[in-house]
Amino acid sequence: MKVFLVILLLIPAGFISAQKIGEMAPDKAPEIFPNNSWGVDIIFGEGGFGLGTFYRRSFSLNTTGFIDFSISETKDEREVSYMDYWGNTFTPNKINRALLLPLNFGIQYRMFAEQLTDNLRPYITFGVGPSILLTTPYDVEFFEAFKYAKANYAVGGYIGLGANIGTSKTNLIGLNVRYYYNHLLGDGVELMTGNSRKDFGQFSLMLTLGIMY
Repeated sequence: MKVFLVILLLIPAGFISAQKIGEMAPDKAPEIFPNNSWGVDIIFGEGGFGLGTFYRRSFSLNTTGFIDFSISETKDEREVSYMDYWGNTFTPNKINRALLLPLNFGIQYRMFAEQLTDNLRPYITFGVGPSILLTTPYDVEFFEAFKYAKANYAVGGYIGLGANIGTSKTNLIGLNVRYYYNHLLGDGVELMTGNSRKDFGQFSLMLTLGIMY
């Protein structure tokens, strides 16, 4: 109760002090960052890990165009992996591994540029483009299996939400979450026995590291 009374007494005092100071100082203008950025994305997805690279070009304070390319694992949502006595993992009924290689072009829009400090620059992003779904036989050792790789072509894209962090004008650090969707052209592929698929979608968490110039 004593703390509550103290707060009530301090509130009027704050208004009195504000009146003595006069007009409030104008808001600080948003920082202007370099127009170009390049870097890598470290990907943690529902299907596994991956790596990507990107180039971004700012057109205004809020709008940035980009091109990005990535390689990441994807899988059938029915897959369940087990570990044997010796520590080896295996997935029953799996017949193919799959890697997704999308090339996307898109727009990134910065949100709340006038309201938030430049330490945190949230954005939404949208990209579309062609993709390759690369399949390799599961019953062959991982690297050896690339001799039997098959390319399946697709179109797709993603929508994401993220933020760039920090006020450095040379180093770019950020986090974002994306939902990818790709539709195969032609026949579907079997990752699990008896389940041919033409549509692949998954969520991915990205750690972005790059440079601005």
